[in-house]
Amino acid sequence: MPKLYLVPTPIGNLEDITLRSIRILKECDIIFAEDTRVTKRLLQHLEIQKPLQPFHAHNEHKSLKSAVDKVASVESAVLVSDAGTPGISDPGFLLIRECIREGISVECLPGPTAFVPAVVASGFPCDKFRYEGFLPHKKGRQTLLKNIAERDITTIVYESPHRLQKCLAQIEEFMGPEREVCVAREITKMFEEYQRGPVSLVKAHYEAHPPKGEIVVVISGKS
Repeated sequence: MPKLYLVPTPIGNLEDITLRSIRILKECDIIFAEDTRVTKRLLQHLEIQKPLQPFHAHNEHKSLKSAVDKVASVESAVLVSDAGTPGISDPGFLLIRECIREGISVECLPGPTAFVPAVVASGFPCDKFRYEGFLPHKKGRQTLLKNIAERDITTIVYESPHRLQKCLAQIEEFMGPEREVCVAREITKMFEEYQRGPVSLVKAHYEAHPPKGEIVVVISGKS
């Protein structure tokens, strides 16, 4: 019976890949990748050679049926994203959902996901939290920010470096300058950093030190 494995890949530090993930990558028949060039570098590091098939935001609807047919034709297939757990803020969920609909077994391995270390290391309560992914660029953005402002639980969003200042400015606008935030940057990588404190101070820090790399913003609940 065919099976689709969801294999998390390191978000920075290559040592974070699990022994089980390495075994599944070695044993599978085909790997579906968000960016085959990124995945090829990881496989070369692990000394693994496997057929790679692209499945990304530019071709997911067009190639969905073909991808499901390929999964169904082999004993085991793997889905990976460029970094982290496939299906989290990437188009991989479409393949996952369709395989489930077709009766194909789907198994997700535990592993790296950027928002988990970010929320745990923020120091904010994480017994209950809300993950929002990337904020909408336009439509619905202000409505969502107003909603977050009234929550009494921790909220997590992803943000790009060139949009971080806008994000922090709007948090300050809708939630006040004293709302506590934690900006987690380059998690697991050489220049990993956490900036914690009132949003006004964190915003001032990044005005003086423009950020680079992958960013997670953790927002404390309304006190």
